Amino acid sequence: MEVKMDKICNVVHGFKPTILMLIVQTAFAGVNVLYKLASNDGMNLRILVAYRFIFAAAFIVPVALFVERKKRPKMTWMVILQGFFCGLLGGSLAQNLYVQCLVLTSATFASATTNLIPAITFVLAICFRLEKLNWDKASGKAKVIGTLMGISGAMVLTFYKGPDINFWNTHINLLDHTHEHGGHVPGTHPNRILGACFALGSCICYALWLILQAKMVERYPCPYSSTALMATMGAIQGTIFALCMERDWSLWKLGWNIRLLTVAYAGVLASGVMFTLVAWCIRMRGPLFVSVFNPLMLVLVAIAGSLVLNEHLHLGSVIGAITIVCGLYAVLWGKGKEMKRIAQLMPEVSSGDSSKPIEIVITSSPGASETRKDAVCASNNTSEANATRSPTNNNINEVTANNSPATLANTCRESDEIGIVKE
Repeated sequence: MEVKMDKICNVVHGFKPTILMLIVQTAFAGVNVLYKLASNDGMNLRILVAYRFIFAAAFIVPVALFVERKKRPKMTWMVILQGFFCGLLGGSLAQNLYVQCLVLTSATFASATTNLIPAITFVLAICFRLEKLNWDKASGKAKVIGTLMGISGAMVLTFYKGPDINFWNTHINLLDHTHEHGGHVPGTHPNRILGACFALGSCICYALWLILQAKMVERYPCPYSSTALMATMGAIQGTIFALCMERDWSLWKLGWNIRLLTVAYAGVLASGVMFTLVAWCIRMRGPLFVSVFNPLMLVLVAIAGSLVLNEHLHLGSVIGAITIVCGLYAVLWGKGKEMKRIAQLMPEVSSGDSSKPIEIVITSSPGASETRKDAVCASNNTSEANATRSPTNNNINEVTANNSPATLANTCRESDEIGIVKE
């Protein structure tokens, strides 16, 4: 019975990153719906981005200080620099480029361009050696084909309508409860070329953030603290940019309305909590794993729109959603095969007392001969190895090392005076 429970726990633990990314994309889909409601209410989107990261920093910084107060490593200038660029690429710059694309083009076009993120992330991950193409193996082909299927499905979902398909009809339209104002309403500017450039820049920034986040968690493996640093940097950058562009203080007023709900949800939940989960998933599975879930957000947004915005589902939505899910499954299958192969290549760690450190006590003998002998250091049983030569000092040194026989043997050979080895 205990063996079965262990197997079930291992399976659940293996699916944990997938479950977390589904939660993340669901939260991001809610952000898109609220962005639409807030912009329809006339809220300036640059100010919305600034408030989003202000709320995120106000929430996650105290959490990080409390949760990781005992295990946080020393923060170096390199970590601060990485946090600055994470806040820029994944926060203020990426979000402001995206909302400018919304202003210059349309929500449909902006949503479609975000599906280039998995392909850009895949190429960058290979360039930075965070992923291997492995085209000669089935797992490598599955990752490439699955990424392309996800992008294709997202494009079909965005641009192909087809006949209406009414699975449900809630007769709920939250847009009727908001009023058009003079703010930035998407889709009113004719300059689509500039908007496309902004959209492409936003995708590149987001992909670079995933790569940089993977590097940052290696140096600073604290997801709460790294998210807090990123949110703080994003809040400073976004606020400075919004103040330079929008100096009408009346636009910064919130109130108990959809604007406050949007910035609170986007800041606390989508940025504070979900960015922490993203950092954890990047550490566990890599940046490509995180990016392939991005097209799934379109499916969730389409479902949410049909439920609360009285939007209609079409045949293209269903075909695109099925293609995205199939592509996502292909990438997850490929990543699973790679993880199994890596696990098989790793040496097994012996059980028992093998995890205990071994102390090597090095002593010197004044009357020792100059004969050198190789010492064999055993990892599990207590042994003695005597190999002496002319003393160079009369001090007693203690060396603690891992219980690898090869490591201990090298340590013994490099020592000047060899004494007693004990656990």
